[in-house]
Amino acid sequence: MHGISLWATPWWVNLLLLAPFINWAVWRKRPLGIDGSSLMFAGMFAAAFGFVEAAVVVYLRAALGIVPEAAVQLNEVNRITSQLSVPASQLPPIVQNMMHVEVAREAATIIMLLSVAMLAARALRDRWAAFLWMFAIWDILYYVGLWATVRWPASLLDVDVLFLIPVPWVSQVWFPVLVSGLCMVAVVLGRRKAGEAEKAKSAVA
Repeated sequence: MHGISLWATPWWVNLLLLAPFINWAVWRKRPLGIDGSSLMFAGMFAAAFGFVEAAVVVYLRAALGIVPEAAVQLNEVNRITSQLSVPASQLPPIVQNMMHVEVAREAATIIMLLSVAMLAARALRDRWAAFLWMFAIWDILYYVGLWATVRWPASLLDVDVLFLIPVPWVSQVWFPVLVSGLCMVAVVLGRRKAGEAEKAKSAVA
């Protein structure tokens, strides 16, 4: 069992904890206008995409020999992280190729989430909220998908490589799950008044 680590690396990754609070403070003064049905369908997409992402990661790591059997050895992430700290030219060719695939996959993921967010709302602030909403759901369902398929992470204290752009982000699993959960709460609270307005409008109609 790992002890809890309060810091992610690099240091600036920890600033993500401020994002839901800053957004909520802004949205409290000027509530979001995105409607509930748009959030629901965007959330369904993000949830399904999160599971697909988990499956892709399992396949990629199986191709690298990190998953020799059902008792997945994704806790070897510490070893992988140590490899990521050296120049790419010094890595084995297969690892270099997979690193390129991982970076491209992560970039594609962000583009997909942004694209759906653009379709979910018209105002820029609502599109940003939709992106945060989907990213949070996708992130949580990613870990749920990994646990459902290969029983990893065994606990929220397991270490994971969160992202590779522009450099590897490393933390225990509880960190991204907490940030994602707080972002979802911020979006819900940020559109509370908008939701009340929708109900009032429906009642009048």
